[in-house]
Amino acid sequence: MRCPFCAHEDTQVKDSRPTEDNTSIRRRRQCNSCGARFTTFERVQLREVVIVKTGADSSDPRREPFDRSKLEKSVSLACRKRDVSQERIDQLVSGIQRQVETAGDAEVPSSRIGEMVMDGLKQLDSVAYIRFASVYRDFSEAKDFEEFASTVADAAKD
Repeated sequence: MRCPFCAHEDTQVKDSRPTEDNTSIRRRRQCNSCGARFTTFERVQLREVVIVKTGADSSDPRREPFDRSKLEKSVSLACRKRDVSQERIDQLVSGIQRQVETAGDAEVPSSRIGEMVMDGLKQLDSVAYIRFASVYRDFSEAKDFEEFASTVADAAKD
């Protein structure tokens, strides 16, 4: 593992333990060159999954490898300054990753992942759900927020 501080390629594992949700291994490492310590996480990857993104030009969709960190970043951004623990965010992201990898499809549309995130955030935190929806569904006016928030409030009453 390359040291993130000095780029030296020789590092030593000092401690390994499973994470709380048992979906990855947390390793504390130390660089043999500069002595810096850092943490890495090792996760099981069942298969290579490619995300198909359709943009303005849907005749030529972009394809890119599934990136857990991008998914985690977008969920964390939606949950920012909310009372949602990092552990709950990790559980949601791990669940979505597991669904994507076990679905059996080599290519997954980004819209399917977006809907999975929406479903997960709906259960996790209503404000984070509305924040994510505002970007995912491209809200352009205040009335878009009002309409969506009223449907969320109506669903909460039921």
